[in-house]
Amino acid sequence: MYGNDRKKLLILMILRVLKKHSDANHHLTQQEIMRLLKTEYGVMCDRRSIKSNVLDLIDFGYDINMDDGYYFASREFDDAELRMLIDSVLSSKNISQSQGKRLIDKLKKQSNIYFEAKVSHVRSLPEISRMGNRQLMIVIDVLNDAIDAGKKVSFVYNSYGTDFKLHPRQEMPYIVSPYQMVANNGRYYLLGNSDKYPDITHYRIDRITNIKMTDIPVKPIKEIRGVEKGFNLPRHLAEHTYMFCGESVPVKLRTNEGMMNDLIDWFGKDFYIVQRDKETKTIVVALRCNYNAMFYWSLQYGAYVEVLSPPELRKELADTIRLMNERYNGPLGGNENEAEGNSQNN
Repeated sequence: MYGNDRKKLLILMILRVLKKHSDANHHLTQQEIMRLLKTEYGVMCDRRSIKSNVLDLIDFGYDINMDDGYYFASREFDDAELRMLIDSVLSSKNISQSQGKRLIDKLKKQSNIYFEAKVSHVRSLPEISRMGNRQLMIVIDVLNDAIDAGKKVSFVYNSYGTDFKLHPRQEMPYIVSPYQMVANNGRYYLLGNSDKYPDITHYRIDRITNIKMTDIPVKPIKEIRGVEKGFNLPRHLAEHTYMFCGESVPVKLRTNEGMMNDLIDWFGKDFYIVQRDKETKTIVVALRCNYNAMFYWSLQYGAYVEVLSPPELRKELADTIRLMNERYNGPLGGNENEAEGNSQNN
């Protein structure tokens, strides 16, 4: 062993070698550890130093197995968990390509060199078209602090223009009480309240810029319509399928038993089968959902679902379907009666 300073670092070097080069399927002999220490750190040591330092690491709490060679037996994340996290980053619509690559590189470092081969497809992915907001990580950091401190935030809220750039929706900044951040349908949302509205509003986090935490306390949750007793987040997401704002309404719809997978995917298990016809295998389902969300969901599954109530929703769907029928059965581009676009969030 050369030099006292290097000797002090030996235990950390051995730990790094074990983390990087070993697992339950790849054991290292003392000789292999010595070779890797020399190759990667320019350090030479003897077998006794290897064993002594590994025993110290075990005493300190690291799960290192010594029965048949040396290997790092357990980590904070197993490979399956890391793969899920990496795939989540890849499928996110919020982060830019460069931010995604940095996150993936950090996640890959949580495992060893053998995991790298399992996710080699990540390196060869083509560039994904993303409308990345470079301030995204700053926004998330400030929101975390504000939610923890119970303070309102001030920010510019934007929409995309025809130049594919973000533009402020209004001159004055939004002042919002932040309560939760949630991921839904590949997008990241802030659940908060603006004083001019009585209920929860959803803000796309990737459209927030110039955020600051204020000294103003958030509005107490008990004063927010619909969540006076606190958030039931799974139910809130199920009732606000497309993250539209506003209250939920009771809905009844007729469909077939084959739609059960889709119903559970979208609404969880917070719905009831109130009528079943065994002969035709049709069912009538009762649930609560945001009005606008149910409108668009019903159009999406229109071939398999019939809304029975509320009557105003049924009528609006009928009118929209009639308009669509006229548009698609008329001359190409001949229908000038365009409906005004709806926003999924504030």
